[in-house]
Amino acid sequence: MPITLYSSIFLLSFSFLVLLIRYSAKLGLIDTPNQRSMHKVITPRSGGIAIFLSIIVSQFFFNLDHLVAYFPIYLSIVLIFIIGFIDDKYNISPRYKFIFIFIASIILYYNNVQITTLGTYCGYSLTLPSWFIFPFTFFAIAGFTNALNLIDGLDGLSSSISLIILSAFLFIGQLYHDDLMITLSASFITATFAFILFNWNPAKIFMGDTGSLTLGIVIAILSILSIQYIQPASVLFIIAMPLLDTFVVMTRRLQRGVSPFKADKNHMHHFLFAIKVDVKFVVILLAAIQAAFTIIGVQLHGADNFLSLVLFCILFFIFLNLFDQRLRRRKKLKKIKKRQRALHGKIPD
Repeated sequence: MPITLYSSIFLLSFSFLVLLIRYSAKLGLIDTPNQRSMHKVITPRSGGIAIFLSIIVSQFFFNLDHLVAYFPIYLSIVLIFIIGFIDDKYNISPRYKFIFIFIASIILYYNNVQITTLGTYCGYSLTLPSWFIFPFTFFAIAGFTNALNLIDGLDGLSSSISLIILSAFLFIGQLYHDDLMITLSASFITATFAFILFNWNPAKIFMGDTGSLTLGIVIAILSILSIQYIQPASVLFIIAMPLLDTFVVMTRRLQRGVSPFKADKNHMHHFLFAIKVDVKFVVILLAAIQAAFTIIGVQLHGADNFLSLVLFCILFFIFLNLFDQRLRRRKKLKKIKKRQRALHGKIPD
């Protein structure tokens, strides 16, 4: 890995972040706290700009051959960067995000970034029919791109999770000598590391949708690329926390009879913060859980998909019931109903 390239990415990311912290208000890229916010002060939300621009500028000057060779891949990332920037500035409808993700998915699909198999289960290979490859690939890309966006709720959380996941894909890329995986993951690790220096609690800047959506599609691309080297089920562990958080939250919303896309404060980090009231503790704990999952995923990269999938489903069940903010409310309601029945003489007092 060329030292010049990654030194440039770090220094540019650091410099851009310093400038954006100072001038984000003039650019209209600030996050004003509301009833769902975990922060209490107005904060710039332009960190994603620094992450992305530092990589593109450095690649242009120090690794142009790579940029040209994989131009369609980077073009798809640019599209998501653009829609993230527009959303940070104008708060657009989620519909437009999905349109841009759909276009990016088409570009990726026609450049062989596609999911063609779900792995081998009990000796039987699950190969997707040709007509289903693009819809499933789009679903996977859109799902994870938004999953990372949804987990971006505490200072340093999404950047910590991303660094751990990207490190796993860097390891896989180096293990199998995949230039695209190595360069893409190492570049975003370097830029995100500079960002987390300013994003750690108390954060001086947020990455915004510009950053979370961009990192989301990068990790989605790396996940798909890694399937040619490791078992698909093991990828679920490598990217576990954003996936589990999204699955759990959407399942609870459906149980309540509301839209799975309706925003609320039922994410894992909300649950843990309500108990501990310590941002750094919650972020370190969730990052440690992600690190454990990632190590499991790497260790299981050659294991049977069936057993890995069963294990992941068990973990989903545990998380669904463990991180449930309704448990305390249900316990209180149960006590109230018991007292009411006692007062009406339906049970002995």
